[in-house]
Amino acid sequence: MVDSAKKISELQGKLNTGNMKVVSDAIVLLRNEEPFRGAIGVLASLFDTTNDILIKDLIRSFLNDIKEPGAREEVVTEAKKGFKHETTSMLVSSCWQSGLDYSEFAADFANIFITGDYITALECFTVIEESAGSIQISKKYDIILFLEKNKPKSSGEKAALLQALITILS
Repeated sequence: MVDSAKKISELQGKLNTGNMKVVSDAIVLLRNEEPFRGAIGVLASLFDTTNDILIKDLIRSFLNDIKEPGAREEVVTEAKKGFKHETTSMLVSSCWQSGLDYSEFAADFANIFITGDYITALECFTVIEESAGSIQISKKYDIILFLEKNKPKSSGEKAALLQALITILS
């Protein structure tokens, strides 16, 4: 991934025009450009603040289709930022939908699982489940301990999902 403040500035300029045609064209054009650091953060921020369903769908589709392994760290960094639940859920969902290996970030997803709402937890469950075979045994043990320590007090759906996640990691 290229690190480019100029590219980020240009992207932000297009996304901040308020012209939905310019915004949607800018998102679509990102597919044909060389990936650059910061683009995912800009898109996540836009997703978090816009009410435009088309723009959200374009961002969701773009992130789901990312095949660049170098983007994984940026996606996870954005997912940990504390956006609205819908945004965090979308970012986590894009991880398993991309088909990339996120096993090295399993502890981050366990933390997002605990702090997120049920839908976000379900997305984290899917990412961890998809990569469970690639997670080092010592990391699995640490994640299980973390999950056990931070179990929800209630016995609702999220608690049941957490128990299933522990079983998968065991």
